[in-house]
Amino acid sequence: MNIFLIIAGTLSAIVAILHLGCIYYGAPWYRFFGAGEQMAVLADRGSIQPTLITSAIVVILSIWSLYAFSAAGIIYRLPFIRLALILITLIYLVRGIAGFFFISSPMGRSPEFWVWSSVICLSFGIVHLVGLKQQWATL
Repeated sequence: MNIFLIIAGTLSAIVAILHLGCIYYGAPWYRFFGAGEQMAVLADRGSIQPTLITSAIVVILSIWSLYAFSAAGIIYRLPFIRLALILITLIYLVRGIAGFFFISSPMGRSPEFWVWSSVICLSFGIVHLVGLKQQWATL
């Protein structure tokens, strides 16, 4: 078992659950987590759009969690595990780095959102990278 990949899978699962909270609790959670005022207003109006977008994110994060758990050896081996983990790691790292470039023009979100979400994504990417490197020979 690879502790870094277990942590990586757990982190993605926690974030997926927090996104479910946004769907359930609506606008206040969208605002708190920095999804932008437009998403919060749409949620307040009962629009299905925030739910659809957030549901897609939940599915993606859940799949990422399963791949990390699979690579760690705590669930069955998933197909294309090396490729999937490389892509997941790259997405987290690129999103983490790229977010810092949006601080000065936040595109409807606060600069604080970009800083915090970038630090989180970068941290998740590093945890994935360490776990992937450690587990590479057995994947």
